[in-house]
Amino acid sequence: MTPRARAVVLESFGEPLRLREFDLPPAPAGGLTVACSHGGVCGTDLHLQQGHLAIPTPLVLGHEGLGTVHGLGSADARDAAGRPLQVGDTVMWASSIACGTCVPCRLHREPTLCENRRTYGVNRPLDGGEPLSGSWADHIVLEQGTTVVKLADGTDPLAAMSLACAGPTVVHALYERRPVRVGETVIVQGSGPVGLAAAALAQLAGAAKVVVLGGPAARLEAAAKAGIGDVHIDVTGPGGVEAAMERARAEVGGGADLVIECAGVPAAVAQGLTLARRGGSYLVIGQYTDAGDTLLNPHQIVYRQLDVVGSWAFTGAHLVEYVTLLPALTARFDLASLVTAYPLAEHGAALASVADGTALKAVLTA
Repeated sequence: MTPRARAVVLESFGEPLRLREFDLPPAPAGGLTVACSHGGVCGTDLHLQQGHLAIPTPLVLGHEGLGTVHGLGSADARDAAGRPLQVGDTVMWASSIACGTCVPCRLHREPTLCENRRTYGVNRPLDGGEPLSGSWADHIVLEQGTTVVKLADGTDPLAAMSLACAGPTVVHALYERRPVRVGETVIVQGSGPVGLAAAALAQLAGAAKVVVLGGPAARLEAAAKAGIGDVHIDVTGPGGVEAAMERARAEVGGGADLVIECAGVPAAVAQGLTLARRGGSYLVIGQYTDAGDTLLNPHQIVYRQLDVVGSWAFTGAHLVEYVTLLPALTARFDLASLVTAYPLAEHGAALASVADGTALKAVLTA
């Protein structure tokens, strides 16, 4: 009898998701099947469900995952670090596979900008090949070429999943686009998973002070309890955004060496430009989906002589670096405390908790 697997399917934008069953095939040649124990709910998933990105439907959602190897499509299967893989190993996997042949891949050495990137849970529809191509499922089928990383024994899966997408995204931004330099002051705009990943990695990199500017208050309290950030300022508090920004500037002597935008709100960009010191840097990570235009004063860029840098997504190599950093991250920060777990069948409640901000990081569990 063919084994079956449940999966959460986005059938129509703006409509409730549906839990469906599919046949679980054998592992593909050179690939593997994984029993998903954890599937992360990202803000991007909310945008996908609402139709803010042009993606093919229907498809199984979920681009962040952790699970155990269920089946191997090669007798000599290995993870990205060259370690042998066996059934039962706990693994994470990169959400995307770059084509390696388009101009950004081949000439510009920018696989994050691949023109043909295929992403689990985002642009792999049910009729485009293997239906089980998202992590909001009992099992996922990973094709040949997927970056798979074996986790060390004893790794807390909730801690690993707390920054499963945000962590590698920020690794790319802070390693390759604009690194944090030892002794710098940093302001992070946004207190969601990306903002907290930026704050935590800035602290690990040796920042002298990290100010987290975000909200609501419950998120900032959770960050403080987890040890993430040195100063936490609520933009929803008395005086609103302007008062919060004034306090943030004062905390870093009038302007930060580096401001990292992780809010995902277009208006935050104009605000963030004024938070950097003259000669400082502004790193924009949070504008992943097109939330619209915003007005800004370009004089702030010239007057402050700012380096303004954008960073888009991540590659498998950045996931490997995130997993490598997990021991250091979990030794310093209580990452598991950031996670709220929901059974797979309660996917609607998990998505709603992300939408209303009641859950800092929602994760679906088997």
